[in-house]
Amino acid sequence: MGSHVRARRAAVALGFAGLLCAVLGAVMIVMVPSIIKQQVLKNVRIDPNSISFNMWKEIPVPFYLSVYFFDIVNPSEILQGRKPQVRERGPYVYREFRHKSNITFNDNDTVSFLEYRSYQFQPHKSRGLESDYIVMPNILVLAAALMMENGPISLKLIMTLAFSTLGERAFMNRTVSEIMWGYEDPLLHLINKYFPSMFPFKGKFGLFAELNNSNSGLFTVFTGVQNFSRIHLVDKWNGVSKVNFWHSDQCNMINGTSGQMWAPFMTPESSLEFYSPDACRSMKLVYKEEGVFEGIPTFRFVAPNTLFANGTVYPPNEGFCPCMESGIQNVSTCRFNAPLFLSHPHFYNADPVLAEAVSGLHPNPEEHSLFLDIHPVTGIPMNCSVKLQLNLYIKSVKGIGQTGKIEPVVLPLLWFGESGAMEGETLQTFYTQLVLMPKVLHYAQYVLLALGCVLLLIPVIYQIRNQEKCYLFWSSSKKGSKDKEAIQAYSESLMTSAPKGTVLQEARL
Repeated sequence: MGSHVRARRAAVALGFAGLLCAVLGAVMIVMVPSIIKQQVLKNVRIDPNSISFNMWKEIPVPFYLSVYFFDIVNPSEILQGRKPQVRERGPYVYREFRHKSNITFNDNDTVSFLEYRSYQFQPHKSRGLESDYIVMPNILVLAAALMMENGPISLKLIMTLAFSTLGERAFMNRTVSEIMWGYEDPLLHLINKYFPSMFPFKGKFGLFAELNNSNSGLFTVFTGVQNFSRIHLVDKWNGVSKVNFWHSDQCNMINGTSGQMWAPFMTPESSLEFYSPDACRSMKLVYKEEGVFEGIPTFRFVAPNTLFANGTVYPPNEGFCPCMESGIQNVSTCRFNAPLFLSHPHFYNADPVLAEAVSGLHPNPEEHSLFLDIHPVTGIPMNCSVKLQLNLYIKSVKGIGQTGKIEPVVLPLLWFGESGAMEGETLQTFYTQLVLMPKVLHYAQYVLLALGCVLLLIPVIYQIRNQEKCYLFWSSSKKGSKDKEAIQAYSESLMTSAPKGTVLQEARL
């Protein structure tokens, strides 16, 4: 009797536990998605109390700038009107350090900041040294010549004389360090003396001189604390909500983020839009495919074919014109009116005429396309590789002898890739808190529900089996009772029939 009571109590206890598990699992199925969403919203906004704030302030991801130069093989022949031939040199790799300063939270749910960048050469990752010499177009000479193309012949003759006096030629042989970070040039001093507003360079001239130990402008972005719908979007850059470099309002608009984080909960219909001070414009990347980076699910975004398309191929880009062949963007209006063009490396995704005009170019998507891998739930980049090429339009300018008989051509100067991937402790923390824990909660809710259902079956099964035992006992009891009645009836019949037999026996006697 005691064991029966204990078994019954155990079955009831397990049933109660099962009910709790089932209820908890059901509640989690309803509530967990909402809880995860709230946690993500809380931790991706720009707030000193959020998990991602320090990641946003001091980017822990090691970024690298890899630069490839196009070494001119036949400068003398180009001056005679022949096809340019180039040889790719590099990569020359630099570690890129970024940090934000002057962080100011404003009353309108925005934060303003300056982001400084500095670069450190990495010999062990490079294929060459900064002391390597590269033959390149003399940008100052060829740009100044083209800018004077429609000027009076007398001024052109004076410019030719000045170039000759200063020893300036159409092509130069400089070290990687000089091309990157600047070199003294007497022509620059002369131009700054008589035309002080022509070039922004006051000391040395270098293609990346303005980027090292400098900031990319004052960004003001929405924090998402008060209004989540605008999280990370740029409100203003250098105090303005649109630039004036281009010829249409659409092209001048500052759209998207500052290029470091995006709104969470992305879908394949989402796009990545950001403003790039280096390109002086907003850019939009499009979804390509799902992927996995170090166990973390990602969405890969790539550049659409229309990113650098000309106005004829893609009318919304008409504002970036005057245009040439499709696949290159004229950036002269934001680069001191020098005939500079942006494109993908080796003129990938551009009009084939551009690559065919220069020997030594081999565009292919594996090496020359750009991509960003984003964790769709948080909008945080996991792995990225942004690749761009800088080109110079050169041609012979009548009246300026240094330009010789150069045939019109868009000549690539260099291409660079900025790459970074989350790693180490940062990656582990991100994976644990924003991937592993939500995944554990996701599976736990179904495990609890299933366990609860199983435990709920225990008292039911116990009750059924108990009823079966009672039925068997009742059946056996009932059968035993009938047997006893039969035996008793038989005994009684014997008792009643015995005296008659006795009388017969006596009679016989």
